[in-house]
Amino acid sequence: MSPTLTIVLIIVVLVVIAAIVYGVRAGRRKKLQSTFGPEYDRAVADTGNRTEAEKELRERERRHADLELKPLSPESQARYTTDWEEVQLQFVDNPGEAVGTADDLVTRLITERGYPTRDYEDRLADLSVEHANTLQHYRDAHEISRRNEAGSASTEDLRQALVHYRALFADLLGTDPVPGSDTVASAHSAETLTGTRSADSPTAPDTDTAAGGPDAATTESTHDHDSAVPAPRTAADDSPTTAPDTSR
Repeated sequence: MSPTLTIVLIIVVLVVIAAIVYGVRAGRRKKLQSTFGPEYDRAVADTGNRTEAEKELRERERRHADLELKPLSPESQARYTTDWEEVQLQFVDNPGEAVGTADDLVTRLITERGYPTRDYEDRLADLSVEHANTLQHYRDAHEISRRNEAGSASTEDLRQALVHYRALFADLLGTDPVPGSDTVASAHSAETLTGTRSADSPTAPDTDTAAGGPDAATTESTHDHDSAVPAPRTAADDSPTTAPDTSR
């Protein structure tokens, strides 16, 4: 074999090896992106290095594989659904305490599913493997909860916290704790407190959702979560109403 042919063969072999290595890396990257969704981009941004971020995400997968996770029984699902409805009832009279109760309830659910609840950051890392799409809700709720403890969260902040907690709660529960909610009702109506709507109270359809636009699923999910949280009770809600004088 001539030296020229030998060199050509070596180059071809190196190109093939490089293509295989590239394909393997690309496959692993695609799998990580599929598994972690928005958490993949967040990890890359946090580390500033794609290789280091992917190493961290693979480590999360290894830790997650060692966990003994378990689904909830129908009885546990029903109990948690009832507990969540009580949180929403509590929000009407005491939004601050309701957010604290929601945080405790979510933590209890995380524990019962088999996740360690030692450190908050570790908890996020463990949850990111199977619940990446709702993890930002947990971060937002946790941040508002901290501000609530410091006395710097507004009533609207607290309502949003409950919306965020509910998103992760439903994801971990495996079912929506207040199904069928698709409208914002008054604070004192049964449909507001339970998150359901009667058949004779239709609402105008969301044009993007009805048309099946690119954000239809996200819009519907966010709208459902947001509309299921009742408004807190105000002083005006407790004032008596006087019937108009019709004797004249």
